[in-house]
Amino acid sequence: QQESVRLSNLVHDLIMLARVQGDAPLPQLRPVSLDDVAAEAMDRCRLKADAKNITLTTGGSRGMKVRGDEELMVTALRNLVDNAVAYSPENTRVAIATRRTDDLHVEISVTDQGIGIPDVELERIFERFYRVDPARSRQTGGTGLGLAIVKHVTTKHGGEVTVWSKEGSGSTFTLRLPLLNDPAKEPAQEATP
Repeated sequence: QQESVRLSNLVHDLIMLARVQGDAPLPQLRPVSLDDVAAEAMDRCRLKADAKNITLTTGGSRGMKVRGDEELMVTALRNLVDNAVAYSPENTRVAIATRRTDDLHVEISVTDQGIGIPDVELERIFERFYRVDPARSRQTGGTGLGLAIVKHVTTKHGGEVTVWSKEGSGSTFTLRLPLLNDPAKEPAQEATP
């Protein structure tokens, strides 16, 4: 049963990766609330976090929106929170924070107090099936596609993903995305003759 669940997860992740990896633009982009995305991602990871007594928190600026596909955004953020929980010891904290960096961009970050990632591995962690510690793959239960999905979802939304990590101290993954402009606050464009 456990292996069939792993296989099902692998197939699901491969389909998701194929969907976001191509050149075709995402259909039907809509305004997406990052507050809603963060809440949904945390809800989907709460059982795993509770099992390890890991506290999930949110903070930062509220009310930020991007133009995108809400389900893809939730999947990307859930993958980051899921990894943070999987690679953190019991009785620690995982935080999602949102902040406006300028008039055009917003960042949403996931920070943990986990095992961290060695510097030499940081360049490769977004590759498909790449694992920093292959021996732990059975324990954490992932497919090795989560961070590749995060990277491609972020790219599809016109953004980028970065990571800071220190072994033994934890990691912070940050999605930098174009902020959805509020039409009510945009200056009126003058008509051209």
